[in-house]
Amino acid sequence: MKRTTTIILFAGIAAGITACNKSIDKLPLDSPSSESFYKTAAEVDMGILGCYKSLNWELKSNRPWPVMLDNATDVSWNRSAHAVQELGNGTATSANSSSEIAWTQCYKSIGRANFLLENIHRSKELISDAYYKQVIAEARWIRAFNYMLLAELFGNVPLVTKVLTLEDPILSRTAKAEVVSFILKELDEATPDLPASNVGITGRATRVAAHALKARVALYNAQWQTAADAANAARAIGKYGLYDNYGNLFNYTGETSKEQIFSLQFMKGIIVHSNSNFLSSRLAGGVANEVPTQQMIDSYECTDGLTIDKSPLYDPSKPFENRDPRLAMSIALPGSIYYGFQFETHPDSTKVWNYNVTPAARVPNTDATNVYATFTGYMWRKWTDIKDRTDDENCEGDIVLFRYAELLLTYAEAKIENNQIDESVYKALDSVRVRAGMPVVPRGQTQAYLRSLVRRERKIELANEGLRLFDIRRWKIAEKVMKGTRYGRSRTTWLTAAPTLDENSTPDYSNVSNAGVMRVIENMVFNPDRDYLWPIPTSEILTTKGLITQNDNW
Repeated sequence: MKRTTTIILFAGIAAGITACNKSIDKLPLDSPSSESFYKTAAEVDMGILGCYKSLNWELKSNRPWPVMLDNATDVSWNRSAHAVQELGNGTATSANSSSEIAWTQCYKSIGRANFLLENIHRSKELISDAYYKQVIAEARWIRAFNYMLLAELFGNVPLVTKVLTLEDPILSRTAKAEVVSFILKELDEATPDLPASNVGITGRATRVAAHALKARVALYNAQWQTAADAANAARAIGKYGLYDNYGNLFNYTGETSKEQIFSLQFMKGIIVHSNSNFLSSRLAGGVANEVPTQQMIDSYECTDGLTIDKSPLYDPSKPFENRDPRLAMSIALPGSIYYGFQFETHPDSTKVWNYNVTPAARVPNTDATNVYATFTGYMWRKWTDIKDRTDDENCEGDIVLFRYAELLLTYAEAKIENNQIDESVYKALDSVRVRAGMPVVPRGQTQAYLRSLVRRERKIELANEGLRLFDIRRWKIAEKVMKGTRYGRSRTTWLTAAPTLDENSTPDYSNVSNAGVMRVIENMVFNPDRDYLWPIPTSEILTTKGLITQNDNW
């Protein structure tokens, strides 16, 4: 279980997993001392678990990076003046600190994996041959995962496959296509040595996790057949499947469910995060920092499977009724119960019910009166749990990086893009939708219809899971969805009509007569000749004397 894993991991760090004196400054690589590891079986465990620990980093104070990535997209917003917000609204410069953190942390993680791979031979006689091969495969999976992030965020990046020393030549950037080929080859070679599955223990790589990573990388790089085959291979192993309750997937109840394939691990007293503090409302004791946008709310279908601009079930005066159940399960809506409190943002709602006491009591409503209460009128439910309400800066909920529903959507999209539309595509989409309480997909649809549907499903099903940034980039729609006004709801009135949604489920409010009542959160700009990639850290360009070059127009 994750607790055993985490305790061993931190025992390893305490025993001396620190930066190597021989590491080179030109790339942010770190590793334990080559003179001390790996001479015992325990040190092998310490080493590989230290590699997993290196995946836990933050783009912003005490929030795991996947939870912050959607704030650089159209579906979520970070209200503080921070580098993540600058990446999301188009005002970032080449000195952006979040971009630098992502680059640095990924290469640090790669450094740990490289060190293990170069030195684990010392333990070959101390552990079983199967476990020896497994640990090597796990380190390669970790390295491949980091290169996936680097390639998608930065494009061409240095491909480092060994521990660097001062004597090594300065590296230049490797073409993204070559990095992608390296990732896929690594995964093909590592997969057979990984355990087939490990349901309930989601902090170590398995064959299913390897296939899932391969499917994601192939999908992101338009290798449709490879993506579909990898997703199928992961599903064929069995053991994993959809969890019955979508709403509980992202709290303590569902964190070891059969849907979770790989997660970042947390444990009170060892390593924690502050999601509940930053994601929850003022009344719940939080700071309402990361919030969903109005554009996100209006992307959810009605229960008849039609978008709100086409469904007869949609009533703009009661906009949350007859909607995809995932809306209320992912997002705290006005009128709902959130952290045991009545959640209301109308300025006249000066008092609301507190259901955390018996009998329930009326309390002052800071979600309506606090100047820093949610700027959009909504809150994220994903990654929050009422168990953390009284200790919301010490959360131990795991953060999912791969789950079964994504495999189904990857398979469906790859088959659709490859124009291999058959019943298996419909069944994959149906499985995700029906689990949430939505109708099946009507048969006999065109490629264009199904492309639009699977893109909407990814936007809805995977909201606030850190995947939206990669989707809007590879679909080449970032220049549309990341340009213009980012909206929150009006606190005092409803819109008179539904916005019009395009083929990517992006709302257009030009037809809504009172669209001006919405709160303008910010105005975004997006330069398609620049913003499809993040900037390379300036320190890397200076240190390598120009061999690592900057991305265009940064």
